Amino acid sequence: MSSSSRIAIPPLATPTRGLFRVAIVGGATLKGKEVAEVLNERNFPAVDVRLLDDDESIGQLEATGDEINFIQSVRAEQFGHVDFTFFASDAECAHGTWRRARDAGSAIVDLSGALENEAGAEVRSLWVERERGAMWHPELQPGPCVVAHPAAVVLALLLLRAGKAGAIRRAVATIFEPASEQGQKGMDELHQQTVNLLSFQPLPKNVFDEQVAFNMLARYGSNSRLSLDSLEERVRRHYHKIAGAGVPQLALMALQPPVFHGHALAIFVEMEQAVDCNRLSQALAGDHVTIASEDAQPSNVSTAGQPNILLALKTDAVQPDGVWLWAAADNLRIAAMGAVECAESMMSTRPLGKIQ
Repeated sequence: MSSSSRIAIPPLATPTRGLFRVAIVGGATLKGKEVAEVLNERNFPAVDVRLLDDDESIGQLEATGDEINFIQSVRAEQFGHVDFTFFASDAECAHGTWRRARDAGSAIVDLSGALENEAGAEVRSLWVERERGAMWHPELQPGPCVVAHPAAVVLALLLLRAGKAGAIRRAVATIFEPASEQGQKGMDELHQQTVNLLSFQPLPKNVFDEQVAFNMLARYGSNSRLSLDSLEERVRRHYHKIAGAGVPQLALMALQPPVFHGHALAIFVEMEQAVDCNRLSQALAGDHVTIASEDAQPSNVSTAGQPNILLALKTDAVQPDGVWLWAAADNLRIAAMGAVECAESMMSTRPLGKIQ
């Protein structure tokens, strides 16, 4: 498409409520609930928020701001006059549904990770785009906006900033994946495994096909639909897509700890020269990153519900040019904030909404 058919997105003004209609597919999921909460907190200009989900959740009550909404079924007519559709469902539902929303004229924001290979899809993180000073130039009819994996956002933001303190020779990261990345079913299975172990009962293994409670896994069971190798590939791919050219190559490993919620990452950064920890700390601090104090170290608990990455630094005892970064972040909150910011950036493609 020619440059004349692309538009530049100006800085966002504070929106006025009442312009757009929104649908959240997966409105009863952990991510869907988080998206609804962030829409309200950011005063997203929505006159109507429709919560859609599978048959098991139909009729369930969910709060969206000061209103109580019913979960409704995912039907083609639900997308009529909808401006933005957020897919917080599982990949299967997103694959089978998103074209209905697109054909009805809705912009698509995907948190499921299912639409990355669809025509015109873009993997995005507004946090990282602002860090790079990048201006997004969407098509007048953009393809799906795929929200970058929260661990990729953390890695890209921290390594871009670390690079401002000095050249990076290499980076190595370990991601500790929470059960909440597998939705409520993952959380429930970890909870039930914990209870059953303490009462000497058989363990449910429908999600992970392995014992996760009181355990650490580098691989799920052979009957699980999940794969830590696939997670590593996705995070690495999203990292390079959002961080752009010139970022260091990333050696990466994902582990499954017995943790319900929140990402934790151990990142080793080897610089070309001996690192000044104070200078590096100053480079890393800023929007979306809080350097932890000695009495408030990063943890899954301390970041729950928080919009920022909590970070601690530690120089390596044997490598003067190396430093360890210990980061923790609320995975659901970062994903939901990224999704809503993507929608905000696309407002200029539909300035009047569809409200008649």
